[in-house]
Amino acid sequence: MKMVVAYIEREGFEPIREELLTLGFLSISAWEASGSTPEATATATYRGTKIETHLRPKTRLECVTGDEQVQTVVDTVLKHTSDQRFVFVVGVEQVHPTHTVKAEETVALSG
Repeated sequence: MKMVVAYIEREGFEPIREELLTLGFLSISAWEASGSTPEATATATYRGTKIETHLRPKTRLECVTGDEQVQTVVDTVLKHTSDQRFVFVVGVEQVHPTHTVKAEETVALSG
């Protein structure tokens, strides 16, 4: 099993979620994240004070799946995002499902 982790632009999340659901990947996680990139520092003014930030808003997306489906998830993420994204594939040693998942479903988490 593998876990696909992607840091994407926020507006890219919904098209990715919709396509993964259509493809049968029913369980994904996402939350707001920030990251530092080599882009120029963003500046803004707040109550007359100039503020610089090196962080950019992102969404972190995670999907655990069988080895055979990893490329499908990665391709879906790449298809719906700009060049400002990072996608990682990480090995998963064990999965301990909640009581709502049947034992036989733990063998192949394809979506």
